[in-house]
Amino acid sequence: MSYTVIYEEASEGGYVVSVPSLPDCHTQGDIKEAEKNIKEAIGVYLESLQAEKESIPEEGKLLHGKVEVRYVFS
Repeated sequence: MSYTVIYEEASEGGYVVSVPSLPDCHTQGDIKEAEKNIKEAIGVYLESLQAEKESIPEEGKLLHGKVEVRYVFS
């Protein structure tokens, strides 16, 4: 199985990693540690779903982009 993961820089260093298709599946660490941790977190997440006899989510089509917003600082 394959899931998209999002790496966001953490203010204290390292990265917070989340899986958009698996709500509340996230972890953190430096880049190598975070990758290892998210693979483990996904495995535990899927095992938990299976134990609860819930369906395993398939990844939907994800789009990403940037938008510009106009904001006036006061």
